[in-house]
Order: sequence, then C-alpha cells, then structure tokens
Amino acid sequence: MPGRNKASCSCPDLPSGQQVGEGGRDAKGRLFQEESEEEGGDRRAKPNLGDPDVVKSPSDPKQYRYIKLQNGLCALLISDLNNMDTAPSVVSSEGEDSDESEDESDEDDDSGAEIEDDKEGDDDDDDYDEDDDGGDDEDLNDPDDSELEELAEKEETRKRGCTEKQSAAALCVAVGSFSDPEDLPGLAHFLEHMVFMGSLKYPDENGFDAFLKKHGGSDNASTDCERTVFQFDVQRKYFKEALDRWAQFFIHPLMIRDAIDREVEAVDSEYQLARPSDANRKEMLFGSLARPGHPMKKFFWGNAETLKHEPKINNIDTYTRLRDFWQHYYSAHYMTLVVQSKETLDTLEKWVTEIFSAIPNNGLPRPSFGHLTQPFDTPEFHKLYRVFPVRKVHSLSITWALPPQDQHYRVKPLHYISWLVGHEGKGSVLSFLRKKFWALALYGGNGETGFEQNSTYSIFSISVTLTDEGYKHFYEVAHVVFQYLKMLQKRGPDKRIWEEIQKIEANEFHYQEQTDPVDYVESLCENMQLFQKEDFLTGDQLLFEYKPDVIADALNQLCPQRANLFLLSAANEGKCHLKERWFGTQYSEEDIDKYWSDLWASDFQLNEDLHLPEENKYIATDFALKAPDCPESEYPVKILSTQQGCLWYRKDDKFKIPKAYIRFHLISPLIQQSAENVVLFDTFVNILTHNLAEPAYEADVAQLEYKLVAGEHGLVIRVKGFNHKLPLLFQLIIDHLSDFSFTPAVFEMITEQLKKTYFNILIKPETLAKNVRLLILEHGRWSMIDKYETLMKGLSIESLSSFVKAFKSQLYVEGLVQGNFTSRESKDFLNYVVQKLQFFPLPHLCPVQFRVVDLPNTHLLCKVKALNKGDANSEVTVYYQSGARSLREYTLMELLVMHMEEPCFDFLRTKQTLG
Repeated sequence: MPGRNKASCSCPDLPSGQQVGEGGRDAKGRLFQEESEEEGGDRRAKPNLGDPDVVKSPSDPKQYRYIKLQNGLCALLISDLNNMDTAPSVVSSEGEDSDESEDESDEDDDSGAEIEDDKEGDDDDDDYDEDDDGGDDEDLNDPDDSELEELAEKEETRKRGCTEKQSAAALCVAVGSFSDPEDLPGLAHFLEHMVFMGSLKYPDENGFDAFLKKHGGSDNASTDCERTVFQFDVQRKYFKEALDRWAQFFIHPLMIRDAIDREVEAVDSEYQLARPSDANRKEMLFGSLARPGHPMKKFFWGNAETLKHEPKINNIDTYTRLRDFWQHYYSAHYMTLVVQSKETLDTLEKWVTEIFSAIPNNGLPRPSFGHLTQPFDTPEFHKLYRVFPVRKVHSLSITWALPPQDQHYRVKPLHYISWLVGHEGKGSVLSFLRKKFWALALYGGNGETGFEQNSTYSIFSISVTLTDEGYKHFYEVAHVVFQYLKMLQKRGPDKRIWEEIQKIEANEFHYQEQTDPVDYVESLCENMQLFQKEDFLTGDQLLFEYKPDVIADALNQLCPQRANLFLLSAANEGKCHLKERWFGTQYSEEDIDKYWSDLWASDFQLNEDLHLPEENKYIATDFALKAPDCPESEYPVKILSTQQGCLWYRKDDKFKIPKAYIRFHLISPLIQQSAENVVLFDTFVNILTHNLAEPAYEADVAQLEYKLVAGEHGLVIRVKGFNHKLPLLFQLIIDHLSDFSFTPAVFEMITEQLKKTYFNILIKPETLAKNVRLLILEHGRWSMIDKYETLMKGLSIESLSSFVKAFKSQLYVEGLVQGNFTSRESKDFLNYVVQKLQFFPLPHLCPVQFRVVDLPNTHLLCKVKALNKGDANSEVTVYYQSGARSLREYTLMELLVMHMEEPCFDFLRTKQTLG
C-alpha cells in the first residue's frame, strides 16, 4: 500500500494548565496563552522543563513536552539542546546505514548472508554497499521482493548522511484510504500529493521542496488505511521558516485545478512502479477476500483510470471532491504533531502555537471503522490460493485475521507468539523444516502496517520460503506449523519466555541508539495516535504486563480451520486462470485438500521434535563501561599488524554505551579469478550462513546482530550489539568457518535457490542497469549474466570443496573493533581468527577495489532490453566520470548534486510526470 500505519487512539487529555492557546486571540488576532503567574514564573525560570509523564530511555538526552492547542491539535515537542553531538546516531555511530525499522519488520533482519554484487569503490555511493545492512542485494532467505519504496528510503538516507544537526517535524492525520469514496478509489493518496502543490501564503507550486533542498533538507509523505503521515527535516537555523511553510499545507493549500492532471500522472507512476512487487500484489489479492462493503476491498493506490478517466466518463469533478475531502477530514482535532530541534521547549512551544493554531477544526467526528468486525470471516478466505509471482520464488503464507489487538499493546500477545513461531533454534518449526530440506526461512508475526493492523482486524501471518522439495510438500510444511501452534496452545503461555523477551527489549530500550530525527518524529506522531502520553516512546517497544489469558486468547484463534493459505511459485505458471483487477496478479482458488482438511479438523498428533526454546545464554547482564587502556583517538588506529593481517581499533569515548561493532574482511585474490569462483564463493557464504542459522539464532534475538557478506574480494563478517556476549557470537562464526562442511542435499538446496536469486536481480530494471554500468566501468568485473550462466551450467560438490580449502589456506585479514572493548581485548579477535584458521599470508597484497576504466571524453549510449516483459518501468542512468579528485573538489561535486536534485525532480517528476 502507499504507506504505513499503526492503530487508533484519540489524543490523551492534558492535565489542567497544559492546554495551549486557551485564551484564543486578542483584538489584533495575535495568539496568547493564559497561565498562572506561578506557572509562568516556573516556565520562564526553566525554559527547557520537560514533561515528567513522558517515559524515556535513561540514555536519551532529549527533553519532551506534550501540549494540546486550542484547535485540538496534539503536539509533542522534543528539545535535543542537551544532545550537542553526544548521542549516537545510527548512521554515524558505526559508519553504516541501519535500515532496520518497522518497514523491514522481521524480514529485514540484519543477521544472515548477503551477496555483495555491483559494489563499486569510490566511483559511486551505491545501493550495494557492503556496509548497508538493509541493502537491496537479494538474500536467499527473503520471501518477498524488496520494494521500490525501500530503494527510495535508502537513497534518502544516503543523501542525508549524518543528520545529527537536522531539525525535523512530522504530522499524522487520522484519515487514510479506508475513507476513500467508492466512486474515487485512491482519493486519500491523491490528496496527500495535492496538498503540497503550493499554499495561499506560499503559492509557488514547488516552493517548499526548493526551500528544503536549498537548506539541506528532505520531505516525504505516505498514505495508509487509517493514517496519512507527512514529515520533513532541514538545517536548524531554517527550521522555523520551514515549519511555517509546511503548516500552510494544512491551513490553506491551493490545490489548483491546473495541477490535477499532472499530479494524477505522478500517482499513476507510483502505481506502475508498485505493480511488479510481489508483496504489493499479495496485499491487493488478500484485500479482495474481505466481505463486500469492507474498505479492505478498495483500491488504495489510485491511478489514472480511477482518478482521471473514469471520473470524466461519469461526470465526477475530481477537483471539487478533492477539496471536499480535505475540508471534511484534514481537521486539527485528530492531527498529531511532533517537532524536534536544538531549541528550548519553550521556544518550540511558542513556534508550534503561533504556526499550527491556524489549522481549522471542523468539529466533525473522526473516521471510525471499528464496527466493521470480522472482515475475513468468509468462505473465500478459508481456501488455498495458488499465485504466479513476478520473481522466481516458492513461498507459503499462512494467515489468520484476528480481532484488533492494539488495545493489548502492554501485553503484546502477537509479539510473544511471533517470537516463538519465528524462532530458528532447536525445537523450532524452521529447524525441523531445514533438516527436511523443505525451507530456507520463516517469518511470523504482525508488521504493524495498516494492512496488517487496523481498527477492524489484526493479521497474524507465517511466511515460509520453500525449497523446490518444500514446494512439493507444502501441505506437510503447513502441518508442521499447525503442530507447533497446537503444542503452544496445549502448553499455554510461558512466563519464562515472556520475561526473557521483556528483558531483551528493556535492555535495548535502556541503551538505545538515537535515530535519525526525521524517522524518529515520523514514528512518534503515529504512536501518539495509538498510545497514552506516558507510553508515546515506549508503547511500541516494551512489554509491560504479563497476562496469560490475553496471550492464550490470541493463540487459540490460530487454528487450521481459520487459516488462509497463499502458495506463490513460478511453477504455478499456466495453472492460474483468475486475474486480480488492479495489479494483474494471476491466481487460482481451491478448497483445502480433503485429506488435510479432515486431519486438521481432528485431534491430530503433536510432533515430538517441536518444543519451546531453551534459556538464552546470549542475553547481556554486564553493562559496565570499560576503562581505556590506550590514548584516546579521533579515528580508529592500527594497533596490530602482521603478514597475516592487521587490526584497527577505537575505544568509544563519545556515546558511552555498552555496545561494540566488529568488522572483519578476509581478503583473497582467488574469488575474482573466474566467474565460476565468484559463484562458488556465493555458494560457500550462503551454506555457511545456513549452517549458522540455528546455533546463532539465540544471539540474534538477544540483539547481537551478525551479517556475512560475499564481498567482491573477500568474506566480510560483521557483528554488533552489547559487548558482554559479543565475543561468543564472533567465536561461533569463526568456529563454523574453520570447521566448514556441507552435505550434498544442502549443496543442491542452496545452488537451486541461488539460481532464483540471480534471476530476481536480473529482472529488476534498476539492478540490471547498475550491473551493466559497472561491467562497462570496472576492469575485471564478472557480470550477473556471467554468474547466472555459470550456475545454470552446473557446479560440482568437489569444485566447491576445493575452492573453500584454497580460500581458507591463504588470506589477508583486516579487522576493526570499535566501541566498549579495550585494545587488549580487541587484539584477541584477530588472534582468534589467525589461530583458528591456520592460514598462510598472501604472497602479494590483494587490491580490494576494481580498477575503473577511464572513459573517452565523448557521449556514449548503452541501451539494454529489460528481461521482465511484464514490467512497464524503465531505468535511465546518466553517468559523468570525474576521475580522482581532491577532497575540496569532491565536496563541490556533492554541492552541485544537491543543487541539481530539486529542479531535476521538479521537471522530471512533477511537470513531466515521468516517474
């Protein structure tokens, strides 16, 4: 869908004395606030006095204040005046992007294998950077395609870089696509676009974007079922003016008639970009199963057909209806606002009161859909749907529609259940399925998007990435899932497990890293719609109350008779004779096979191999900060250097949290000697990751994250998290690398999945274009086509064994340890690698970057035909080569790009509606 959403709650009432703007306006129309002399004196004496009712992390230096304006708008003010570059930023603290928000949910887990393809060195800051945890590299275990929105979000994160000094604001309106009129599908999404096309006070259609780009800012918006969210960030000194410009879109947007047709094309472009996404296709098909009259059956995206052509045929004035929709639904009394800046709370309160009190309040009740219960209690829901996907994938999704669970946020029953269902350790569903060679990955839970959780239902879904053999036995796979759920139902909720989850989440919250301000305010403005004031910061993170009856009630609804089954597979081609209207998804509908239907209706036997996880040994208990044992340094310094490798080290003296980041690069010239070697290396890393999945899973859930990356010149190992148990995880990885082994069945399973992975990279225009560009630019690069053809010809088990032996025999190991470790402890990491692997040094140093071809000074054009005939989207890359430059020249180029971005976007997207 065109955005994300949480659940619903009205703004909490303020205690007496906290209502803002109660006095209305004076004779000259100026805002003033009534407060007692004592309150006023206290506020003046402490201009940054926070709200004690807002519970925050002990490591959070920011101050918070909650206010409610006279027009009913609720606002959370955040002063990070005390945060003068002393709090950790996710981007800066580890030198890597951390794309691990709710958008990723369980499917964006940082742990696992990554195929690092299309990475270039200083030539380009690209989407395949090995240090980009949420990257677009195809993961063997990813059940759904990485969506185009994520590409855009990653690009925005790249542009922003370290934004510790940015100010940010976000506003959530409690209306979304559920409120679309029946005769204008996509109107809420269209309005989200149109309100930004100039205002009465600032009429320039592109003025706000131009202002932000000029001052290092960015903005975005999203529409979901019951929410529409707007957010922006900008340099601090321009924040007040940006707030005023931005607020005018909610006070008096122009929404001129001339812009309607152009912006409809922009909405249509978003729809066209979304169509090749299997995740979006599955959502649209799933929504079509709802009861007649339920808003889930609506087409939320909108396109040229629904917003332009059909309205003209039916004499519908889209312009008038758009303005009516804005007047009816964009009302201050169900808006929530969050602002964050390095200002005092008093200053922020003054600005917000002055600027946002002019947003109109129409006094109408907020949209409500809570009466539309059990939308999926229909015969159509409880069936098997075979779907022909865009990507080559085998995936089984088992889904239940439960009553809304948002009121149980203090217990989090679905979080408890998903923790157990998604477990990968001994006794888990996935552990059993992997031993059968039926599954590669399993994800379970509720992603808290509007599609999965709203005021009418909550989804609980279990998605299994199947092997070819698993696809043949998908009913057996579903049966194992049902056996595990039945075991949980018979045992009932387990307090030890719940408290273990509670402890892990509490540890993470206590020592949380400060996120990018624009992401933070976006999340909080949605939280304000859902939680009471004291839980604004904690409601979506912490477990507060153990209520086994609430957990058991949710658990007992997860029975086979209430489940929906979606089976996605390229093998379904030619068998799917139905087509979903909007995304063109080919599917078929059938009853559950009678044998399995009868078995699941009976008191079927439990599986003795399935049981609860054991106590987690990786949960940190020591949070002491280490005393430094060497001089402080601004940057990492090399503290160990031998023929076999070197180690860089920096003690954390800035963030002062008990966490660490470790990165090791095991470099070998063997990898790039042939396309076959590159494919063998990819296979090796993915088998190694498969071998680690079960033993390392406990560490993963204890917030110790790891990633193995098949880099272009070596194996990259990354681990991060609380330092107390981090060495245990690192040693586990090195032990499995040292004792690497595999069976023929595992080899076959991984290579078959790797074929799908390569194919799925090739069918995306954006990834194919990047691969071709780098093939032209980088000397010695093997293309994805080379790799795919090599793999299709077949690899032997003997060739993999020989390659791994040769790879481990000669290496150069470069490591970095940063955070809460001493230099002496840090050296132990490199020493452990050397002692365990027993490798020889390289005879010659191996470069870790490709040489870049010096292009001739002339215009060159390369046209490539996309490989996915069903994808109407195109990719255009214009590449200008600068060569090696000075730091000043690189900085000037960055400034040039910043200067070009907004006018290019305005012309290509807004005026020409090309994407």
